[in-house]
Amino acid sequence: MTSDLAVEAHGLVKEFGDVKALNGIDLVVPRGQVVGLLGPNGSGKTTTVRILATLLKATAGTAKVAGFDVVKQADEVRRSIGLTGQYAAVDEFLTGRENLAMFGGLFHLDKNYVAARAEELLEKFDLTDAANRPAKTYSGGMRRRLDLAASLIGKPGILFLDEPTTGLDPRSRIGLWNVITELVAEGTTVLLTTQYLDEADQLADDIVVIDHGKVIAHGTSSELKDQIGGDRLEITLENTDQASAAISALAPIVSGEATLDGSRYSAPVSGGSPVLIDAVRALDSQHIGVADIGLRRPTLDDVFLTLTGHGAEDDQRPEPAKSRRGRRGGGRR
Repeated sequence: MTSDLAVEAHGLVKEFGDVKALNGIDLVVPRGQVVGLLGPNGSGKTTTVRILATLLKATAGTAKVAGFDVVKQADEVRRSIGLTGQYAAVDEFLTGRENLAMFGGLFHLDKNYVAARAEELLEKFDLTDAANRPAKTYSGGMRRRLDLAASLIGKPGILFLDEPTTGLDPRSRIGLWNVITELVAEGTTVLLTTQYLDEADQLADDIVVIDHGKVIAHGTSSELKDQIGGDRLEITLENTDQASAAISALAPIVSGEATLDGSRYSAPVSGGSPVLIDAVRALDSQHIGVADIGLRRPTLDDVFLTLTGHGAEDDQRPEPAKSRRGRRGGGRR
């Protein structure tokens, strides 16, 4: 594996009896970046992470994490990573500080180091005031922050986040996004699995879209959106009776087939914002009333719908049962 890659996997296959959860996935994660693994429930995201974190063995294929083979050098991999799963792995009867001390002990870290590191993490995750309260008194967002702090107790260079914001309210999600952004700015490499399109759009430098155990697209958010075309001209007409006239008036301006849903007109265009001026002039020349007009970039939801025929957050077949005790943390000290 080249030194600039934190994760490198080739041809990963995982079968559970007759179910093929992964069907030949290739994946690379450059150091110092956030790579988003985007897909619906049952697409293979968690299975991929569990293989990379040494919690599950692939049926076929190879993978290296931090330069170590996930099968032959599993201990070295575990010392190099942090993992936060879909379920908070904290002990609800211990305080926040005691939870961090417990994880430090599980990783065989020096007690003095753990004590200092715990204070640092409690402050970073805005948990200092709640440090001596039992975790069962924490809100969902606080538990997720404590869970993430625990995975960082050993300062791992590579962090696996498996749907870290599932079940959180919007404010807590944005708070966790800010923490992840700060970690990456400090040099942490992140592999993030998510079914939330806005999360991938907000955090990921690179996005790998998977569905039914296969990679179906790969690129930056902008590159993926460009695959299905540029901007769309969207207009709400004042009078639906003028729909046919609007289609004719705008035909020389648009770059593809227009769609009409009642009074809402939509068509692909190129050329950026000047198209809006041309559209207004064309409609005005035909005395066509407009209630609203604008340009819209394709979203990741548009991308996913185009690629798969269903939305990214649609409920698909569930992935095989996941262990709630799946954390592995950073290196020894």
